[in-house]
Amino acid sequence: MSINIQEAIKRSIQTEKNAMNFYQLGAKKMNNQDARRTFELLAREEREHASHFFKIYQGTDIPSFDQFVDAPPDNESSWVSTISRLISADFSEQKALELAMEREKNLEEALLETAALIDIPEIKAVYELNARETHHHYEMIESEYARLMGMVHETDIDTFVRE
Repeated sequence: MSINIQEAIKRSIQTEKNAMNFYQLGAKKMNNQDARRTFELLAREEREHASHFFKIYQGTDIPSFDQFVDAPPDNESSWVSTISRLISADFSEQKALELAMEREKNLEEALLETAALIDIPEIKAVYELNARETHHHYEMIESEYARLMGMVHETDIDTFVRE
């Protein structure tokens, strides 16, 4: 299967912007300060991910990175539409974190699948880096979810085992 690399990169920039908007919108609705901070951090990191892709994009249709990512959210994107539906329904930090874990897991898989199709080392490396960072996002959200739900956190397991 052949892939139009520049088109894939452009889609990746947009996806990372959509993820950033997802976290920004979710953070505004959160009452729990730690969960809000987690979403705010994730929004900043998604912006950084978009910049990784922007740096390797050769198209001329996105003249300014800041203007592009600071534009209003794409309400048609699956990232933005899912958080918007949750916000307008029965929003809770728990549901937002569950949704975020699902979105990050799917994004990691998509990034790895795209990386596997690319044979240009510099571009492949950007996809693989973003996949690793996306996996880290999943772990961060999972950790915040465990804390919010009162579950034993993985860093506390040794303490519980020894006692």
